[in-house]
Amino acid sequence: MATGFDPSGRLPDFFTSTGTSSFTQFLSQAAPELLPGRRPLPPGLSADIAPHGTTIIAIATAEGVVMAGDRRATMGNLIASRDIKKVHPADAYSLIGIAGTAGIGIELIRLFQVELEHYEKIEGAMLSLDGKANRLASMVRGNLGAAMQGLAVVPLFAGFDLTPGDVTRAGRIFSFDVAGGLYEETGYEAIGSGSLFAKSALKKRYRPGVSTEDAITLAVEALYDAADDDTATGGPDVIRKIYPVVMTATAAGTHRLSDEEITTVAERVVAGRTENPGG
Repeated sequence: MATGFDPSGRLPDFFTSTGTSSFTQFLSQAAPELLPGRRPLPPGLSADIAPHGTTIIAIATAEGVVMAGDRRATMGNLIASRDIKKVHPADAYSLIGIAGTAGIGIELIRLFQVELEHYEKIEGAMLSLDGKANRLASMVRGNLGAAMQGLAVVPLFAGFDLTPGDVTRAGRIFSFDVAGGLYEETGYEAIGSGSLFAKSALKKRYRPGVSTEDAITLAVEALYDAADDDTATGGPDVIRKIYPVVMTATAAGTHRLSDEEITTVAERVVAGRTENPGG
């Protein structure tokens, strides 16, 4: 039962009074125990009791942004899942991916989606891309207590800016730290245990103004390189037909590549590495 409910069935005043545009703020009044960072945890570290998701990549393109994530979740030295989805649409023009504790990360994504939808319904307008990033930063900050006990989650946020100051930078990327620090990235960014290898791969190949089609290939290649050196990152699984989740955000909205589209790209990358394993 949410905090403050009247046993008679009458809703508390904050349900009927003029509402806030922030669903997270409303939830902190109505049922604070439902917020990820407000749940009491036993003392000690809890990092190994839940699956962890890894590598997410975002690339700015001439048309917007591309975001891709591998499909593996690990729990210690075990593979907890081979086909987890860590990249999702945040709203019609933005994307979010998570690395860290998978359960909290997926919950954070769902809460953020509701946060943006709630704001749009209350205010009758969509938050700016900077506003969305700031809302997400405050939600990450709210999970700091759990992060200090090993249940950290760090998102990667990117989207198409409907009102860019610079038309050449309509696709924007934002990264975060566990304390809610917000940083805008230029060109590309990666998070998760394989991020070092993914960014090293992109560093040599990325060029400003890259097309969306080429960026999709770059993202899959970077994830391949990350999986080659990081045991927690899953590479293309041609036997099980499990390939990265790849999404785009452009002026036309968000789009997830179909199984057929990503299979074509992934198999082309694998074929190229078969001929030249070093890339």
